[in-house]
Order: sequence, then structure tokens, then C-alpha cells
Amino acid sequence: MTACGNVAPFPTNRDRRPIASFDRVELMRIMDLYGRMVAAGHWRDYALAHHPDYAVFAAFRRHSERPEIRIEKRPELRLKQGQFALVSEHGIALKRGHELAAVMAPLERRFMRLVG
Repeated sequence: MTACGNVAPFPTNRDRRPIASFDRVELMRIMDLYGRMVAAGHWRDYALAHHPDYAVFAAFRRHSERPEIRIEKRPELRLKQGQFALVSEHGIALKRGHELAAVMAPLERRFMRLVG
């Protein structure tokens, strides 16, 4: 009989970092905006990315381009400048905040029209 000197422990959830993601309410709000922008002819494609430190929703005018906007969620910034950010095509943060609705406000304004 031979004895094994090194035994590797079975990995547990404690060993892995949680992955940042949008919750159901946030994703419904984002997809509602996406649907309206598609209906208006502004966007045609989107992408979701989930990483340990951040989650990203990217909206494209065409699938072969850079995203027109990105909505980022960085949970580690929730106590500082806010966990949500609206980032432009060129990587400039247009709006940051603690509430998703406030961050998406510049995009929502595209649909505001004067009623005569």
C-alpha cells in the first residue's frame, strides 16, 4: 500500500469570487429601453458581458461596429460614485450614479417629444 502525501481539496464556492451581474429588474428596464430603440431604428444588436468585477450591456447600431453606448455595473463603486455608468462609444463616462433610472435618463430623453 502506498500513501498519497498531497491531497487537493475539492473547490467550493468560497474559493471563487462572485460574478457581477444585472438583477432581473435592472435587466428588464434595460431591455425595455433596448426594445424602444430598436423600434425607433437606432439600435440593431446588443451584447451582455459578466465579469467578476463588472457587468456590461452594450448596444450597437450595427453588429460590426463599436457599441454606441455601454451601461456598466460595478458593485465595488456603490458606496463611492455609484455602481452604474453610461459610457459613450469613445469610452467617456457620460453619467454615473447610484440609480439605474438616473443613469439611463439621457437615453430616455431621445423619446421625449413636444405634443402640440
